[in-house]
Amino acid sequence: MSLPPGVFNDVVEAIGNTPLIRLNKVTSHLKKSEIWVKLERCSPGGSIKDRIGLQMVLQAEKEGLLKPGGTIIEATSGNTGIGLAMVAAQRGYNCIFTMPDKMAQEKIDLLRAIGAEVHICPTAVEKEDPRSYYEVAARLAKEIENSWYPDQYSNLANPLAHMKSTGPEIWRQTEGELTHFVATMGTGGTISGCGNSLIIQAKKDGKSPPKIVGVDAKGSILKEFFESGTIGTPHTYKVEGFGEDFIPPATNFDVIDEIRMVDDEDCFKMCRRLAKMEGLFCGGSCGGALKIALDLAEEYDYSDKKAKIVVILPDSGNPYLSKLYNDNWLKDNGFDISAWGE
Repeated sequence: MSLPPGVFNDVVEAIGNTPLIRLNKVTSHLKKSEIWVKLERCSPGGSIKDRIGLQMVLQAEKEGLLKPGGTIIEATSGNTGIGLAMVAAQRGYNCIFTMPDKMAQEKIDLLRAIGAEVHICPTAVEKEDPRSYYEVAARLAKEIENSWYPDQYSNLANPLAHMKSTGPEIWRQTEGELTHFVATMGTGGTISGCGNSLIIQAKKDGKSPPKIVGVDAKGSILKEFFESGTIGTPHTYKVEGFGEDFIPPATNFDVIDEIRMVDDEDCFKMCRRLAKMEGLFCGGSCGGALKIALDLAEEYDYSDKKAKIVVILPDSGNPYLSKLYNDNWLKDNGFDISAWGE
């Protein structure tokens, strides 16, 4: 029996089909250009990573890599872990996650509340260091019987999730009328899958494909690698959820037209502005993506052209209440919020 729209048999069925919302107040100075945001906090686990959590599990089950009663072990900044833990709870798997110590306590608490075991690892070490959250996850997967290590950074089910869902949703919601697609880059799954999907659909429908614009964090190496093929020296930064200190195999740089960079202040300032002006309460990476979208829109306006930009807002602000939405935390970390004009 088919169910009415918006009614689901379980939480997993509710993943995806998130709203696309036009910004009005943050963009009130624009003459022609528009910015529309894909609000991924509306997925049941609170982020875009619900999509890849489900797709990676389905693929692993299909290939016989994840067996009944098995344990999922993954390195995560939080949101992928939450997505995996939600799917695991519904399908009867155990979860162990490793996380860098810069991540918000709220994410750690939420993972444990869903039943996951969480190991905290140092942030300021190389990826290959045995103490890194990548290496600890890989080691645990080898040691624990009947376990599966998704490795979202190289798992092609990651971009596939966006090829199958996020990209087609955006094309349908915009009726194929968009000039730019903007997304932050971590694993590269979102921009690779969405970008590929949008380019293919544009060609199929005889339309001009949107420009695919990635957003990297200052301190990450992705922008430099994209532009010159060289791997620079990463350094730590405060914003969570995007940027990397290595090149993730899940990233398809061929679909990307441009990568721009933002710093911590860009991200935090824009997040707080978005919350107060539009009522959209989102995470730090959302602020970075919106900062670049606004830059693009202003450039088009200045050239007397119209841009219609779709931006992925990957998650909610709830996990960051103790950080970027906390004035004392910002001051303690060297941010002069009195100059932000709030």
